[in-house]
Amino acid sequence: MGPRTLLISAYSVGVALVVGLVAQGLVKLIAFFTNISFYHRLSFGAVSPAGNSLGLGVILVPVAGGLIVGFMAYWGHQAIRGHGIPEAMEVILTKESRIHPILTWLKPLSAAISIGTGGPFGAEGPIIATGGAFGSVVGQWTRVTPDERKILLASGAAAGMAATFGVSVSAALLAMELLLFEFHPRSLIPVALASAAAEGMRNLLAGPAPMFPMADLAAPPARALAVYTLLGALVGVFAVLITKAVYAVEDGFEHVPLHWKWWPALGGIAVGVIGVFAPHTLGVGYDNIQHLVANDFTLRAVLALALFKFLSWCVSLGSGTSGGTLAPLFTIGGGLGVILTAGLAWVWPAAGLDLRIGALVGMAALFAGASRAFLASVVFAFELTHQPLGLLPLFAGCAASYLVSCLLMRNTLMTEKISRRGVLVPDGWGHAIPLADPEKKAS
Repeated sequence: MGPRTLLISAYSVGVALVVGLVAQGLVKLIAFFTNISFYHRLSFGAVSPAGNSLGLGVILVPVAGGLIVGFMAYWGHQAIRGHGIPEAMEVILTKESRIHPILTWLKPLSAAISIGTGGPFGAEGPIIATGGAFGSVVGQWTRVTPDERKILLASGAAAGMAATFGVSVSAALLAMELLLFEFHPRSLIPVALASAAAEGMRNLLAGPAPMFPMADLAAPPARALAVYTLLGALVGVFAVLITKAVYAVEDGFEHVPLHWKWWPALGGIAVGVIGVFAPHTLGVGYDNIQHLVANDFTLRAVLALALFKFLSWCVSLGSGTSGGTLAPLFTIGGGLGVILTAGLAWVWPAAGLDLRIGALVGMAALFAGASRAFLASVVFAFELTHQPLGLLPLFAGCAASYLVSCLLMRNTLMTEKISRRGVLVPDGWGHAIPLADPEKKAS
Protein backbone atom coordinates (compact mmCIF):
# COMPACT_ATOMS: atom_id res chain seq x y z
CA MET A 1 0.00 0.00 0.00
CA GLY A 2 1.30 3.45 -0.91
CA PRO A 3 0.61 6.55 -3.01
CA ARG A 4 -1.52 4.52 -5.43
CA THR A 5 -3.96 3.77 -2.62
CA LEU A 6 -4.31 7.50 -1.97
CA LEU A 7 -5.00 8.09 -5.66
CA ILE A 8 -7.58 5.29 -5.96
CA SER A 9 -9.22 6.49 -2.75
CA ALA A 10 -9.56 9.98 -4.21
CA TYR A 11 -11.07 8.56 -7.39
CA SER A 12 -13.43 6.39 -5.31
CA VAL A 13 -14.71 9.34 -3.30
CA GLY A 14 -15.31 11.29 -6.50
CA VAL A 15 -17.23 8.34 -7.94
CA ALA A 16 -19.27 8.09 -4.74
CA LEU A 17 -20.33 11.72 -4.78
CA VAL A 18 -21.62 11.38 -8.34
CA VAL A 19 -23.35 8.07 -7.57
CA GLY A 20 -24.97 9.65 -4.51
CA LEU A 21 -26.63 12.21 -6.75
CA VAL A 22 -27.61 9.54 -9.29
CA ALA A 23 -29.19 7.41 -6.56
CA GLN A 24 -31.48 10.22 -5.45
CA GLY A 25 -32.26 10.94 -9.08
CA LEU A 26 -33.24 7.31 -9.66
CA VAL A 27 -35.63 7.39 -6.70
CA LYS A 28 -37.26 10.50 -8.18
CA LEU A 29 -37.39 8.93 -11.63
CA ILE A 30 -39.15 5.82 -10.27
CA ALA A 31 -41.70 8.08 -8.58
CA PHE A 32 -42.17 10.00 -11.85
CA PHE A 33 -42.92 6.86 -13.88
CA THR A 34 -45.16 5.52 -11.10
CA ASN A 35 -47.24 8.71 -11.13
CA ILE A 36 -47.54 8.66 -14.93
CA SER A 37 -48.31 4.96 -15.17
CA PHE A 38 -50.84 4.54 -12.36
CA TYR A 39 -52.23 8.02 -11.75
CA HIS A 40 -51.76 9.77 -15.13
CA ARG A 41 -50.11 12.85 -13.68
CA LEU A 42 -46.72 14.52 -13.87
CA SER A 43 -45.15 14.43 -10.43
CA PHE A 44 -41.91 13.40 -8.72
CA GLY A 45 -43.68 12.83 -5.40
CA ALA A 46 -43.23 9.41 -3.81
CA VAL A 47 -46.36 7.30 -4.20
CA SER A 48 -47.29 3.62 -4.04
CA PRO A 49 -48.97 1.95 -7.03
CA ALA A 50 -51.27 0.15 -4.57
CA GLY A 51 -53.69 3.09 -4.41
CA ASN A 52 -54.48 3.11 -8.13
CA SER A 53 -58.05 2.94 -9.45
CA LEU A 54 -57.31 1.31 -12.81
CA GLY A 55 -59.16 -1.92 -12.06
CA LEU A 56 -58.32 -4.64 -14.60
CA GLY A 57 -56.50 -2.01 -16.61
CA VAL A 58 -53.61 -2.32 -14.16
CA ILE A 59 -52.58 -5.50 -16.02
CA LEU A 60 -51.57 -3.44 -19.04
CA VAL A 61 -49.18 -1.20 -17.12
CA PRO A 62 -46.41 -3.72 -16.30
CA VAL A 63 -46.88 -5.30 -19.74
CA ALA A 64 -46.14 -1.93 -21.34
CA GLY A 65 -43.14 -1.47 -19.05
CA GLY A 66 -41.87 -4.93 -19.98
CA LEU A 67 -42.16 -4.13 -23.68
CA ILE A 68 -40.13 -0.95 -23.26
CA VAL A 69 -37.42 -2.64 -21.18
CA GLY A 70 -37.22 -5.60 -23.59
CA PHE A 71 -36.64 -3.33 -26.56
CA MET A 72 -34.19 -1.16 -24.60
CA ALA A 73 -32.15 -4.30 -23.95
CA TYR A 74 -32.43 -5.39 -27.57
CA TRP A 75 -31.44 -2.05 -29.09
CA GLY A 76 -29.24 -0.82 -26.26
CA HIS A 77 -27.35 -3.46 -24.26
CA GLN A 78 -28.34 -6.90 -22.97
CA ALA A 79 -26.55 -6.26 -19.66
CA ILE A 80 -29.50 -4.17 -18.43
CA ARG A 81 -31.42 -7.44 -18.01
CA GLY A 82 -31.52 -8.90 -14.50
CA HIS A 83 -30.67 -7.35 -11.16
CA GLY A 84 -27.10 -6.31 -11.88
CA ILE A 85 -24.93 -8.00 -9.25
CA PRO A 86 -24.23 -11.24 -11.21
CA GLU A 87 -23.35 -9.15 -14.25
CA ALA A 88 -20.93 -7.04 -12.20
CA MET A 89 -19.35 -10.20 -10.81
CA GLU A 90 -18.90 -11.61 -14.32
CA VAL A 91 -17.27 -8.41 -15.58
CA ILE A 92 -14.82 -8.47 -12.66
CA LEU A 93 -13.95 -12.14 -13.12
CA THR A 94 -13.72 -12.28 -16.92
CA LYS A 95 -13.39 -8.80 -18.46
CA GLU A 96 -10.90 -6.97 -16.25
CA SER A 97 -13.78 -4.94 -14.72
CA ARG A 98 -14.58 -3.22 -18.03
CA ILE A 99 -18.27 -2.24 -18.23
CA HIS A 100 -19.71 -0.56 -21.32
CA PRO A 101 -20.28 3.18 -20.68
CA ILE A 102 -23.83 3.01 -22.04
CA LEU A 103 -24.88 1.11 -18.90
CA THR A 104 -24.24 4.17 -16.71
CA TRP A 105 -27.50 5.66 -17.97
CA LEU A 106 -29.32 2.77 -19.66
CA LYS A 107 -29.46 0.58 -16.52
CA PRO A 108 -31.05 3.18 -14.19
CA LEU A 109 -33.46 4.35 -16.90
CA SER A 110 -34.62 0.80 -17.67
CA ALA A 111 -34.98 0.03 -13.96
CA ALA A 112 -36.98 3.20 -13.35
CA ILE A 113 -39.36 2.24 -16.15
CA SER A 114 -39.62 -1.36 -14.95
CA ILE A 115 -40.27 -0.46 -11.30
CA GLY A 116 -42.36 2.60 -12.13
CA THR A 117 -44.72 0.47 -14.19
CA GLY A 118 -45.27 -1.92 -11.30
CA GLY A 119 -42.27 -4.23 -11.42
CA PRO A 120 -41.89 -5.82 -7.94
CA PHE A 121 -38.28 -4.75 -7.49
CA GLY A 122 -36.17 -2.40 -5.42
CA ALA A 123 -34.08 0.50 -6.61
CA GLU A 124 -30.95 -0.75 -4.87
CA GLY A 125 -29.89 -3.42 -7.41
CA PRO A 126 -29.95 -1.06 -10.41
CA ILE A 127 -28.15 1.71 -8.56
CA ILE A 128 -25.52 -0.77 -7.37
CA ALA A 129 -25.06 -1.82 -11.01
CA THR A 130 -25.04 1.82 -12.13
CA GLY A 131 -22.49 2.82 -9.51
CA GLY A 132 -20.31 -0.12 -10.48
CA ALA A 133 -20.58 0.83 -14.15
CA PHE A 134 -19.59 4.43 -13.42
CA GLY A 135 -16.62 3.31 -11.31
CA SER A 136 -15.55 1.00 -14.13
CA VAL A 137 -15.82 3.78 -16.71
CA VAL A 138 -13.70 6.10 -14.54
CA GLY A 139 -11.17 3.26 -14.32
CA GLN A 140 -11.15 2.97 -18.12
CA TRP A 141 -10.67 6.71 -18.62
CA THR A 142 -7.76 6.98 -16.20
CA ARG A 143 -4.38 5.26 -16.03
CA VAL A 144 -5.07 2.44 -13.57
CA THR A 145 -4.39 -1.28 -13.48
CA PRO A 146 -7.15 -3.91 -13.84
CA ASP A 147 -7.00 -4.56 -10.08
CA GLU A 148 -7.41 -0.86 -9.37
CA ARG A 149 -10.29 -0.67 -11.84
CA LYS A 150 -11.94 -3.51 -9.93
CA ILE A 151 -11.66 -1.46 -6.75
CA LEU A 152 -13.26 1.54 -8.47
CA LEU A 153 -16.09 -0.67 -9.73
CA ALA A 154 -16.66 -2.06 -6.24
CA SER A 155 -16.47 1.44 -4.74
CA GLY A 156 -19.15 2.67 -7.13
CA ALA A 157 -21.36 -0.32 -6.36
CA ALA A 158 -20.97 0.16 -2.59
CA ALA A 159 -21.67 3.87 -2.99
CA GLY A 160 -24.91 3.04 -4.81
CA MET A 161 -26.14 0.88 -1.97
CA ALA A 162 -25.04 3.38 0.70
CA ALA A 163 -26.68 6.28 -1.13
CA THR A 164 -29.97 4.41 -1.52
CA PHE A 165 -30.36 3.08 2.03
CA GLY A 166 -27.89 5.03 4.16
CA VAL A 167 -25.98 1.87 5.08
CA SER A 168 -22.31 2.63 4.49
CA VAL A 169 -20.88 -0.22 6.62
CA SER A 170 -22.97 -3.00 5.08
CA ALA A 171 -22.45 -1.51 1.60
CA ALA A 172 -18.68 -1.84 2.04
CA LEU A 173 -19.10 -5.37 3.38
CA LEU A 174 -21.33 -6.33 0.45
CA ALA A 175 -18.70 -5.12 -1.99
CA MET A 176 -16.01 -7.09 -0.19
CA GLU A 177 -18.09 -10.30 0.00
CA LEU A 178 -19.66 -10.32 -3.47
CA LEU A 179 -17.36 -8.32 -5.72
CA LEU A 180 -13.79 -8.10 -4.43
CA PHE A 181 -13.34 -11.44 -2.66
CA GLU A 182 -10.48 -9.99 -0.63
CA PHE A 183 -9.91 -8.14 2.62
CA HIS A 184 -6.88 -5.95 1.99
CA PRO A 185 -6.16 -2.29 2.83
CA ARG A 186 -5.67 -1.40 -0.85
CA SER A 187 -9.33 -2.28 -1.54
CA LEU A 188 -10.98 -1.84 1.86
CA ILE A 189 -9.89 1.78 2.31
CA PRO A 190 -11.22 3.15 -1.03
CA VAL A 191 -14.47 1.18 -0.75
CA ALA A 192 -15.04 2.31 2.84
CA LEU A 193 -14.34 5.95 1.97
CA ALA A 194 -16.67 5.75 -1.03
CA SER A 195 -19.47 4.25 1.10
CA ALA A 196 -19.08 6.93 3.74
CA ALA A 197 -19.07 9.71 1.13
CA ALA A 198 -22.21 8.31 -0.54
CA GLU A 199 -24.07 8.06 2.75
CA GLY A 200 -23.01 11.61 3.56
CA MET A 201 -24.50 12.70 0.23
CA ARG A 202 -27.73 10.88 1.09
CA ASN A 203 -27.89 12.53 4.50
CA LEU A 204 -27.43 15.91 2.86
CA LEU A 205 -30.16 15.38 0.28
CA ALA A 206 -32.67 13.15 2.08
CA GLY A 207 -31.84 13.33 5.79
CA PRO A 208 -30.09 10.92 8.19
CA ALA A 209 -33.14 9.03 9.46
CA PRO A 210 -33.00 5.21 9.16
CA MET A 211 -34.87 3.73 6.22
CA PHE A 212 -37.14 1.55 8.39
CA PRO A 213 -37.25 2.95 11.94
CA MET A 214 -38.46 0.60 14.66
CA ALA A 215 -39.86 1.18 18.13
CA ASP A 216 -37.54 0.19 20.98
CA LEU A 217 -37.02 -3.54 21.40
CA ALA A 218 -36.50 -5.53 24.58
CA ALA A 219 -33.36 -7.62 24.93
CA PRO A 220 -34.32 -11.19 23.89
CA PRO A 221 -33.83 -13.88 26.56
CA ALA A 222 -31.54 -16.83 25.87
CA ARG A 223 -34.44 -19.14 25.01
CA ALA A 224 -35.72 -16.64 22.45
CA LEU A 225 -32.24 -16.40 20.93
CA ALA A 226 -32.26 -20.17 20.42
CA VAL A 227 -35.61 -19.92 18.63
CA TYR A 228 -34.42 -17.06 16.41
CA THR A 229 -31.47 -19.25 15.43
CA LEU A 230 -33.90 -22.01 14.47
CA LEU A 231 -35.92 -19.42 12.58
CA GLY A 232 -32.81 -18.47 10.58
CA ALA A 233 -32.22 -22.11 9.67
CA LEU A 234 -35.81 -22.49 8.47
CA VAL A 235 -35.54 -19.32 6.42
CA GLY A 236 -32.29 -20.71 4.98
CA VAL A 237 -34.28 -23.63 3.56
CA PHE A 238 -36.64 -21.15 1.93
CA ALA A 239 -33.64 -19.24 0.54
CA VAL A 240 -32.55 -22.40 -1.26
CA LEU A 241 -36.05 -23.08 -2.57
CA ILE A 242 -36.54 -19.49 -3.74
CA THR A 243 -33.19 -19.48 -5.55
CA LYS A 244 -34.04 -22.71 -7.35
CA ALA A 245 -37.51 -21.36 -8.21
CA VAL A 246 -36.08 -18.21 -9.82
CA TYR A 247 -33.76 -20.20 -12.06
CA ALA A 248 -36.48 -22.74 -12.86
CA VAL A 249 -38.63 -19.86 -14.14
CA GLU A 250 -35.66 -18.49 -16.07
CA ASP A 251 -35.10 -21.91 -17.63
CA GLY A 252 -38.79 -22.02 -18.52
CA PHE A 253 -38.53 -18.75 -20.42
CA GLU A 254 -35.65 -20.23 -22.42
CA HIS A 255 -38.22 -22.59 -23.98
CA VAL A 256 -40.70 -19.86 -24.91
CA PRO A 257 -40.89 -19.72 -28.74
CA LEU A 258 -40.40 -15.95 -28.80
CA HIS A 259 -37.32 -13.74 -28.90
CA TRP A 260 -36.06 -12.78 -25.41
CA LYS A 261 -36.97 -9.13 -25.99
CA TRP A 262 -40.63 -10.13 -25.56
CA TRP A 263 -40.12 -12.04 -22.31
CA PRO A 264 -40.33 -9.05 -19.92
CA ALA A 265 -43.76 -8.25 -21.35
CA LEU A 266 -44.86 -11.84 -20.66
CA GLY A 267 -43.56 -11.51 -17.13
CA GLY A 268 -45.49 -8.24 -16.90
CA ILE A 269 -48.74 -10.14 -17.46
CA ALA A 270 -48.13 -12.13 -14.27
CA VAL A 271 -47.17 -8.96 -12.39
CA GLY A 272 -50.33 -7.19 -13.53
CA VAL A 273 -52.70 -10.08 -12.80
CA ILE A 274 -51.26 -10.53 -9.31
CA GLY A 275 -51.39 -6.76 -8.86
CA VAL A 276 -55.15 -6.76 -9.43
CA PHE A 277 -55.69 -9.04 -6.42
CA ALA A 278 -52.68 -7.97 -4.34
CA PRO A 279 -51.88 -4.33 -5.25
CA HIS A 280 -49.25 -4.03 -2.52
CA THR A 281 -47.01 -6.35 -4.56
CA LEU A 282 -46.62 -3.66 -7.23
CA GLY A 283 -43.56 -1.44 -7.29
CA VAL A 284 -40.77 -1.05 -4.76
CA GLY A 285 -42.87 -1.74 -1.68
CA TYR A 286 -40.60 -0.18 0.95
CA ASP A 287 -43.75 0.70 2.88
CA ASN A 288 -44.47 -3.03 3.19
CA ILE A 289 -41.11 -3.60 4.89
CA GLN A 290 -41.83 -0.75 7.29
CA HIS A 291 -45.18 -2.31 8.22
CA LEU A 292 -43.56 -5.73 8.73
CA VAL A 293 -40.93 -4.51 11.18
CA ALA A 294 -43.60 -2.47 12.99
CA ASN A 295 -45.94 -5.51 13.20
CA ASP A 296 -48.78 -3.54 11.57
CA PHE A 297 -50.13 -6.39 9.41
CA THR A 298 -52.43 -9.26 10.36
CA LEU A 299 -50.99 -12.73 9.85
CA ARG A 300 -53.36 -13.31 6.94
CA ALA A 301 -52.18 -10.09 5.27
CA VAL A 302 -48.54 -11.04 5.86
CA LEU A 303 -49.08 -14.48 4.32
CA ALA A 304 -50.77 -13.01 1.25
CA LEU A 305 -48.08 -10.36 0.83
CA ALA A 306 -45.16 -12.81 1.09
CA LEU A 307 -46.74 -15.37 -1.22
CA PHE A 308 -47.88 -13.01 -3.96
CA LYS A 309 -44.74 -10.87 -3.80
CA PHE A 310 -42.68 -14.00 -4.30
CA LEU A 311 -44.75 -15.14 -7.29
CA SER A 312 -44.69 -11.72 -8.92
CA TRP A 313 -40.97 -11.16 -8.32
CA CYS A 314 -39.96 -14.69 -9.32
CA VAL A 315 -41.76 -14.61 -12.68
CA SER A 316 -40.72 -11.03 -13.47
CA LEU A 317 -37.06 -11.56 -12.58
CA GLY A 318 -37.00 -14.85 -14.46
CA SER A 319 -38.30 -13.07 -17.56
CA GLY A 320 -35.12 -11.01 -17.74
CA THR A 321 -36.43 -7.56 -16.95
CA SER A 322 -34.47 -4.91 -15.03
CA GLY A 323 -34.77 -4.55 -11.25
CA GLY A 324 -33.22 -5.21 -7.85
CA THR A 325 -33.53 -8.16 -5.49
CA LEU A 326 -32.82 -6.70 -2.04
CA ALA A 327 -36.24 -5.13 -1.43
CA PRO A 328 -38.23 -8.17 -2.68
CA LEU A 329 -36.11 -10.56 -0.62
CA PHE A 330 -36.57 -8.38 2.44
CA THR A 331 -40.33 -8.27 1.90
CA ILE A 332 -40.61 -12.02 1.38
CA GLY A 333 -38.15 -12.81 4.18
CA GLY A 334 -39.85 -10.40 6.57
CA GLY A 335 -43.19 -12.08 5.87
CA LEU A 336 -41.68 -15.53 6.39
CA GLY A 337 -40.09 -14.36 9.63
CA VAL A 338 -43.39 -13.08 11.01
CA ILE A 339 -45.32 -16.23 10.04
CA LEU A 340 -42.70 -18.67 11.33
CA THR A 341 -42.19 -16.70 14.54
CA ALA A 342 -45.94 -16.70 15.16
CA GLY A 343 -45.97 -20.48 14.67
CA LEU A 344 -42.98 -21.03 16.96
CA ALA A 345 -44.54 -18.76 19.59
CA TRP A 346 -47.71 -20.87 19.45
CA VAL A 347 -45.63 -24.04 20.00
CA TRP A 348 -43.59 -22.45 22.80
CA PRO A 349 -45.45 -19.48 24.31
CA ALA A 350 -42.89 -19.04 27.11
CA ALA A 351 -40.04 -18.37 24.66
CA GLY A 352 -40.68 -14.61 24.76
CA LEU A 353 -40.63 -14.09 21.01
CA ASP A 354 -41.22 -10.72 19.36
CA LEU A 355 -42.81 -10.70 15.88
CA ARG A 356 -40.87 -7.56 15.00
CA ILE A 357 -37.56 -9.30 15.68
CA GLY A 358 -38.89 -12.28 13.76
CA ALA A 359 -39.50 -10.03 10.74
CA LEU A 360 -36.02 -8.52 11.07
CA VAL A 361 -34.31 -11.90 11.33
CA GLY A 362 -36.41 -13.31 8.49
CA MET A 363 -35.56 -10.59 6.01
CA ALA A 364 -31.83 -10.62 6.76
CA ALA A 365 -31.60 -14.41 6.91
CA LEU A 366 -33.29 -14.82 3.53
CA PHE A 367 -30.80 -12.46 1.92
CA ALA A 368 -27.90 -14.15 3.72
CA GLY A 369 -28.99 -17.57 2.52
CA ALA A 370 -29.72 -16.49 -1.04
CA SER A 371 -26.58 -14.39 -1.54
CA ARG A 372 -24.19 -15.72 1.16
CA ALA A 373 -23.20 -12.17 1.94
CA PHE A 374 -23.36 -13.06 5.62
CA LEU A 375 -21.75 -10.05 7.30
CA ALA A 376 -23.43 -7.58 4.96
CA SER A 377 -26.85 -9.10 5.72
CA VAL A 378 -26.45 -8.76 9.48
CA VAL A 379 -25.17 -5.19 9.45
CA PHE A 380 -27.58 -4.16 6.69
CA ALA A 381 -30.66 -5.00 8.76
CA PHE A 382 -29.17 -3.20 11.75
CA GLU A 383 -28.33 -0.04 9.78
CA LEU A 384 -31.80 0.04 8.22
CA THR A 385 -33.49 0.10 11.64
CA HIS A 386 -30.87 1.43 14.11
CA GLN A 387 -31.95 -1.25 16.59
CA PRO A 388 -28.89 -2.57 18.48
CA LEU A 389 -30.92 -5.08 20.49
CA GLY A 390 -31.74 -6.88 17.24
CA LEU A 391 -28.07 -7.49 16.43
CA LEU A 392 -27.61 -10.73 18.37
CA PRO A 393 -30.72 -12.45 16.93
CA LEU A 394 -29.67 -11.20 13.50
CA PHE A 395 -26.17 -12.60 13.88
CA ALA A 396 -27.38 -16.01 15.04
CA GLY A 397 -30.24 -16.26 12.55
CA CYS A 398 -28.13 -15.23 9.55
CA ALA A 399 -25.37 -17.65 10.55
CA ALA A 400 -27.89 -20.50 10.65
CA SER A 401 -29.31 -19.51 7.27
CA TYR A 402 -25.82 -19.25 5.80
CA LEU A 403 -24.99 -22.74 7.11
CA VAL A 404 -28.13 -24.29 5.62
CA SER A 405 -27.53 -22.56 2.29
CA CYS A 406 -23.96 -23.87 2.11
CA LEU A 407 -25.13 -27.40 2.91
CA LEU A 408 -28.02 -27.52 0.45
CA MET A 409 -26.98 -25.32 -2.48
CA ARG A 410 -23.78 -25.19 -4.54
CA ASN A 411 -24.36 -21.78 -6.15
CA THR A 412 -26.36 -18.78 -5.01
CA LEU A 413 -28.91 -16.39 -6.41
CA MET A 414 -25.96 -14.18 -7.39
CA THR A 415 -23.63 -16.83 -8.86
CA GLU A 416 -25.82 -19.49 -10.50
CA LYS A 417 -26.28 -17.52 -13.74
CA ILE A 418 -22.62 -16.84 -14.37
CA SER A 419 -21.55 -20.27 -13.18
CA ARG A 420 -23.74 -21.73 -15.92
CA ARG A 421 -21.77 -19.65 -18.40
CA GLY A 422 -18.53 -21.27 -17.33
CA VAL A 423 -17.26 -18.61 -14.95
CA LEU A 424 -15.40 -19.93 -11.90
CA VAL A 425 -16.70 -17.92 -8.95
CA PRO A 426 -14.60 -17.55 -5.78
CA ASP A 427 -16.23 -19.12 -2.75
CA GLY A 428 -14.95 -16.74 -0.11
CA TRP A 429 -11.55 -15.11 -0.63
CA GLY A 430 -9.49 -16.82 -3.27
CA HIS A 431 -11.26 -20.19 -3.59
CA ALA A 432 -13.34 -21.07 -6.65
CA ILE A 433 -16.43 -23.26 -6.52
CA PRO A 434 -17.22 -25.85 -9.23
CA LEU A 435 -19.29 -24.91 -12.25
CA ALA A 436 -23.04 -25.49 -12.04
CA ASP A 437 -23.00 -27.53 -15.25
CA PRO A 438 -19.73 -28.18 -17.12
CA GLU A 439 -21.67 -28.82 -20.33
CA LYS A 440 -22.89 -25.20 -20.28
CA LYS A 441 -19.43 -23.63 -20.31
CA ALA A 442 -19.10 -20.62 -22.54
CA SER A 443 -17.34 -21.40 -25.78
